[in-house]
Amino acid sequence: MELLIAKNIHKEFGNTKALTDVGISVAEGCIFGLLGPNGAGKTTLLRIINQITGPDKGELFFDGRKLQAHDIEKIGYLPEERGLYKKMKIGEQAIYLARLKGLGKREAIRNLKEWFSKFEIEAWWDKKVEELSKGMQQKVQFITTVVHRPKLLIFDEPFSGFDPINASLIKHEILQLRNNGATIIFSTHDMGSVEELCDHIALINKSEKILDGPINKIREQYKSNIFEVTYKGDFNKLHSSLSNRFKILEHTENSQANSLKVQYLNGNSNNELLSTLLPFVEIISFKELIPSMNDVFIKVVESDNKC
Repeated sequence: MELLIAKNIHKEFGNTKALTDVGISVAEGCIFGLLGPNGAGKTTLLRIINQITGPDKGELFFDGRKLQAHDIEKIGYLPEERGLYKKMKIGEQAIYLARLKGLGKREAIRNLKEWFSKFEIEAWWDKKVEELSKGMQQKVQFITTVVHRPKLLIFDEPFSGFDPINASLIKHEILQLRNNGATIIFSTHDMGSVEELCDHIALINKSEKILDGPINKIREQYKSNIFEVTYKGDFNKLHSSLSNRFKILEHTENSQANSLKVQYLNGNSNNELLSTLLPFVEIISFKELIPSMNDVFIKVVESDNKC
């Protein structure tokens, strides 16, 4: 079941098209990656879903009906540009933000104390925001985003400014939130995090959606029939046997084993490649190289930019 559906969303700012008939469907309980180059329109779509701004055209549906103003209490939004009041004490500010999302004071304090304990930051409660580093401020803002246990969480570049340890901590918590029933929209330029976290992605470029689907199927869709083989044997004999049907992309030799990257020129049978290799060498390992999301992102965006 889809928790959020955006249909034919169109948004312009003056003469600039931010979104052109963009639609996404976010299944309940999934982590949905919203990807695209800078200026593609991702943040505009996130702001429309969060009702900070409205679309010029199009419709949004949440939990089986049209998105309504009060649904904001069921959404948590961590924007790319953070915005805590620097002179306020952290605990006081966190309570205020939690109450804006519909929590009573007692429940807000209880939930916040749980998160502060989980992140081992209880000592920060009476500190002012300006006393913390940028990364530590972002950790507090992450807590204020999730404290009311929303059905939908929207994270825009959630790892910006974090060191690897804290980025790993936030990734773990995002997965736990998903496992506990939250649905998550996640926007980032870090394609490694996309592969780690996302079930489904949509890619926006120049205000239009150009790719949409489950991440594993998309990576399969863009594979280039490239294989990596490690072997023992005579490369010269192997080279002559491969040259008619396969392209050798890379070859290295060492005392333990040789390695080879090879691509089909035609056909797509793994058995065909293996049967060509086996009479000449001893195969140690054989695997198809599936493109990373970084490879897919670059290929699809560059192709679209040429149109």
